[in-house]
Amino acid sequence: MRLRKLWRSMPLRLALLLVLLFSAVSLLSLAASYQVTKTSFEQDIRADLRQDLAGFRAAPNARAVAQLVEAESRAADPARLIISYISPTGRIFGNGAIARGDKGFNIVSLDPEREEFAGAYLSLTDGLYGGLLTIARSRAEILALRDLFINILLISLLPTVLIALSGGLILARRSKRHVEVVGEALDAMTTGDLAARVTVGPRWSDDLVRIGGKVNQMATAQETSVAALRQVSSDIAHDLKTPIQRVAVHLEELAAVTAPDSAAAELTGKAQSELDDITATFQSLLQLAQVEGGQAKARFVPVDLGAVAQTIVEVFEPAAAASGHTLTLALPDAARTVQGDKMLLGQMLSNLIENALRHTPEGSAVQVAVGADFTLTVADNGPGVPKAERGRVLQRLYRLDRSRGTPGNGLGLSLVAAVATLHGATLTLEDNTPGLKVEIAFP
Repeated sequence: MRLRKLWRSMPLRLALLLVLLFSAVSLLSLAASYQVTKTSFEQDIRADLRQDLAGFRAAPNARAVAQLVEAESRAADPARLIISYISPTGRIFGNGAIARGDKGFNIVSLDPEREEFAGAYLSLTDGLYGGLLTIARSRAEILALRDLFINILLISLLPTVLIALSGGLILARRSKRHVEVVGEALDAMTTGDLAARVTVGPRWSDDLVRIGGKVNQMATAQETSVAALRQVSSDIAHDLKTPIQRVAVHLEELAAVTAPDSAAAELTGKAQSELDDITATFQSLLQLAQVEGGQAKARFVPVDLGAVAQTIVEVFEPAAAASGHTLTLALPDAARTVQGDKMLLGQMLSNLIENALRHTPEGSAVQVAVGADFTLTVADNGPGVPKAERGRVLQRLYRLDRSRGTPGNGLGLSLVAAVATLHGATLTLEDNTPGLKVEIAFP
């Protein structure tokens, strides 16, 4: 996984692109240099052949040419120079002769101790005094030139490519660490820690420094905005707490002086019920704001998901039995411990179970499970939630049309989502065919 991330990093890809570009330019340059040098060597050899041929043309007759060929061939190294003259009488002079074979022309040695010369030659042939003079010079220097350029390629280009790739890998790893610092700060902000900031290091590039600064600027603005919102919420809570309490006291006093079976008593009871709903909604909104604020992260301790689930299920078993529901619990063989707030995790599970019991008909089954992969699941076989509505039911105060007649304020799943986000968990709503399956996967 780390190698895949490094491979997909921009510095390594840029380094690889530059290496490929440099390699292509170097190969083209070496190929052009080799071709130019090879052509120059061949031209020099052909010039030497023409000069040698001109020297033999200075001989006055065929016999002189034969004597000169014999003298030159005895002093020449056959591996570098071959001289052959076929006189008008058909006799061959020199240190070799040209013969056609199955694979082309070969130079055959006139020395009985040697059968044939190995290697490649450039030759020049001309008629001279009724005979045929052939001079061939070895192409060994040109062949050696090819090996020389291959060695240059291996010695210079390959180490350069390896060094460049190593440098790109080092830069990619360093850039990856810098990006991880930014990502960790963003993750912390997402889970409610608005005090998190990007710590800019001394070796950061200018573009990453600017990105880190913008992230910190955004976090500061968001923290200021959230702090102002919290202050407003606190002010509202402080200002409304006393009036709500006074209304509750007045309703209790009114109920005490009202005849139990009168219409006034019925209206008073309805008013008290509505006031209780207002109080519950108000408290839920305040709690949701507190959870989204992230203050609870300071209270995180190791919590066993199985123990929390077992406690909450035991609390809801009487209510499930009374409403005709079946409530079951499945636990893993060993404890599954996560970092979190035990009270909030318990309330999150309570909201899910209560939501399942409230919105499924009598006789439905509600299954709670803690998986070995640190997942908490609550599933039912009720009517479920349409796929198009699953994202909306997590919004505050949103309720399905069929649920508007049931008790509740539309904040239960919103609080579940907030608690899951606070704990860095992933919340998904899936079809249980039939019913709804809510899965919370903890890191």
